[in-house]
Amino acid sequence: MATTAISSGKLRGFMKLADESGRFKMMAIDQRGSMVTALAETLGIEKPQVKYDQVASLKTLITRILAPNATAVLTDPIYGHPYSITEIPRDVALLLAYEESGYVSEGVSENERLSNPIANWTIGKAQRAGADAIKLLAYYHPDASEATLQHQQDFVRHVGDECEKHDLPFLLELVSYAFEGTTKSLEFAKQKPDLVIRSVEEFTDPSYKVDILKLEFPADLKYTEEYQDRGFYAGESAYGLSEVEDVCRKLDAASTLPWVILSAGVDIEEFIENVKLATAGGASGFLCGRAIWKNVFQSYPDIAAVTQFLENDATTNFHNANAAAENALPWFEHRHYGGAENIRLERQSENWHEEY
Repeated sequence: MATTAISSGKLRGFMKLADESGRFKMMAIDQRGSMVTALAETLGIEKPQVKYDQVASLKTLITRILAPNATAVLTDPIYGHPYSITEIPRDVALLLAYEESGYVSEGVSENERLSNPIANWTIGKAQRAGADAIKLLAYYHPDASEATLQHQQDFVRHVGDECEKHDLPFLLELVSYAFEGTTKSLEFAKQKPDLVIRSVEEFTDPSYKVDILKLEFPADLKYTEEYQDRGFYAGESAYGLSEVEDVCRKLDAASTLPWVILSAGVDIEEFIENVKLATAGGASGFLCGRAIWKNVFQSYPDIAAVTQFLENDATTNFHNANAAAENALPWFEHRHYGGAENIRLERQSENWHEEY
C-alpha cells in the first residue's frame, strides 16, 4: 500500500488530539452566543445584561472539572482561553475556534448563512496562544446560492491554507440548515442525510486542506421508529434504524478523511446512541459539548450546585461517551492513512531544518 505523507506539526497535533489508541474523545466549550442566551434565560434577563465575567467564569469551571476526561478541549479566544488555559491538563490538547459566533444572514439570499472570522484573530495568534489545532465552524447548504457557496468555500480554503502555513491540524465543523421551517422537524430529518453527505463530498476536496471533519449525525434519531420508547422520540418517524445505519456507512464512504461526531445540543441519551452508530459506521470519535454539560444551567447561579452537577452527572455523561467511543476507528487506521505503518513524515531530507 502507498504511504501517506504528513507534516511533523500536523502529525504531532493528531497525536495530542487523540488518546494513545488514536481515538478522539474531545470536549467543546467554545460556545459564545448560545451560552449568553442560556444564561439570560436562566437569570430572567436580556442578553445584553449578561456579564462577560459570568460567561468566562462558568466556562472556566466547566473546563476545570471536565477537561481531565477529554483528549482535547475546544475553547474560544474571547471568553474561554484567557481564563481557562491553566485549567486544561498538560496532557490534554488545546483546540481554538476561528469563527465568529453565529452567522450572518444579511446580504445573501433568504434564509442563507455566512460564516466569518473572529475580529482581529488569526491562525498565527492561535498558534502563539498554544493551540494544538484549529477548529472552524461553517454553516453549509449545498443548494444555496452561488454567492453564498463561494463565500463559505473561500473561507474554508483560507483557513486550510493558514493551517498548512503554520503546520496545525485543521478541524472543519459542518452544520446544515433549513431553507424553510426548522431543523427540528420531520421534513428536515428526511433532508439531513443528503445534506450532510453532499457537504462532506465538497469539503474532502484536497484544495480545502482539511485534516479532520467534525460532523452532525447524518440522520435524526428523534424521528427513527426503533426509538419510539425513548424520551427523545419526536412522535413520528422519517426512517428505520437499518436506514440510519446505512446512512452512516454512506457518510464514511464519502469521507476521504477521518471524521468525528458532534452533539448539536441533543440530550446525552440520544448522543450516546449517535456515538455508537457513528463509530460503528467508521467515525474516529467525538467532539462534544452541550450533550455532556448543558444541564449546568438548571443549577446556575448556585455555584455549589453547578459544581456538584459537573462532578457527578456531567462527569458520568463524559465517561459514558468515552465508553461509547471505544469502538471508534483510530484516526491512523482510516483509509486516508491506512495504518500507522503507512504514514511517513514530509521533509525528511538532510536540509530538513532549513526547508522547515
